[in-house]
Amino acid sequence: MNDLPALLVELTHTSHSAARTGIQRLARSLFVELTALTPTCPVGFDPWQNAWRPLEGGELATARGAGATGAKRSARWTTGQKLRGWRRRWLGRAPALPTATGLIVPEIFSPVVAGRLPELFERVAGPKVAFFFDAIPLTHPEFTPARTVARFPAFMVELLRFDGVAAISQTTADHLTGYWHWLGEIDPPPVHVVPLGCVPPPATHAAPVGPLPRVLCVSTIEGRKNHLALLDAAEALWSAGLRFELRLVGLPRPETAASALQRIEQLQADGRPLHFDGVLDETALEAAWAGCAFSVYPSEIEGYGLPIVESLARGKPCICAATGAPGELVAGGGCLGVAPANSANLADALRRLLTDSALQVRLTTEARNRPLVTWRDSASDLLAWMGTLRRRA
Repeated sequence: MNDLPALLVELTHTSHSAARTGIQRLARSLFVELTALTPTCPVGFDPWQNAWRPLEGGELATARGAGATGAKRSARWTTGQKLRGWRRRWLGRAPALPTATGLIVPEIFSPVVAGRLPELFERVAGPKVAFFFDAIPLTHPEFTPARTVARFPAFMVELLRFDGVAAISQTTADHLTGYWHWLGEIDPPPVHVVPLGCVPPPATHAAPVGPLPRVLCVSTIEGRKNHLALLDAAEALWSAGLRFELRLVGLPRPETAASALQRIEQLQADGRPLHFDGVLDETALEAAWAGCAFSVYPSEIEGYGLPIVESLARGKPCICAATGAPGELVAGGGCLGVAPANSANLADALRRLLTDSALQVRLTTEARNRPLVTWRDSASDLLAWMGTLRRRA
């Protein structure tokens, strides 16, 4: 079986991480759909064996999403996995990789993986494609850990080794090509915007329940997501007597969102109807979507904005920025875009949707009728584009 041609999908990090970030959801969803469309071999770099090899056992399950809790972004190798890698390395057992028809890298690769990519490229007869998610470490370093900021220019240069780069929005594509142009690259690889899919929603659109209308925000709690502006907007409306609940769902990242987390605690101590759930499993998250009247995604700085699409897929209108990558999603209907996404404009949008029933009905109808891309569509688009690529030197 290992000699049969297959598309390699590099999942070193995702196959060892419990994260459910946008990147991990994309990597897992594309892997599942690519497997349904073409012979596929998921691979990873094993640092204990010091070699590339096909994923196996629990790695495969994690790559497909089993056990993904969203609690931590970091990769974790079990003791058993480490021992197997050491043993194979000591015995000199070379992993068997198939002859590859192409390579897709749907996650951000580390410096270690980057240094070993040439070995993987030697196995690939067809096009090599990597994903690019955003340029936030360069455009907004104040919202990014210092190590990521220091690493990122090298990552953007390493993408030049590929035959093509899949960007998740036109905004993201423009940032990448603009950076390459600034570097003076005269023959960079083509960049193609791959429309991202969303998790299939329930068959029916459940009606929200509860004494107060509930507004849902699904997002990692980090500095660039703009939660402080949302919290200030909600407090202004609560102080003015408007009655509603705000529910926040997402992984807290205190390194960039300490002030937002403190504000949440303060508002809760003041008795405001603010609920912060942290990370929810898929069943609880679907219940949260079902129980909201609409959602709000306050971030202005995005590579795409999956929670916007996931809200629309569940028939729930979304308040979001009308600029950047989120702004690209507004035109299709079901969204109330604001620019800029500051506390005053967010407060005005929240007030309108909470008090104008006709507006809420119109946006809800638009959301339910909006045709949305599935992950199968994303995978098909990606494969079709790869078929047009030429091999670069």
